[in-house]
Amino acid sequence: MDPEQIIIEPVLTEKSNALRERGQYIFRVNPRANKVQIKSAVRQLFGVHPVRCTVAMVKGKPKRARFQRGYTAAWKKATVTLAEGETIAAFEGV
Repeated sequence: MDPEQIIIEPVLTEKSNALRERGQYIFRVNPRANKVQIKSAVRQLFGVHPVRCTVAMVKGKPKRARFQRGYTAAWKKATVTLAEGETIAAFEGV
């Protein structure tokens, strides 16, 4: 898989912004990607050195519209920890 196919989008929430100060970045990733592929994709796309990667499957939340019940889509989340002193410039607004 190409790095553009592995990293789908960054997750921008209050919690992810707080983690970013500690050098951890959260991404929505391809469900078929593993930790090694995710670290390699972050290294190639952003030019940084990932030290650690953890992944989790996020379950879909139950939703309903009028009389229809359903779920939002499940997705895979990756938390990537960078080497000390490194940041991703795209997140910092540079």
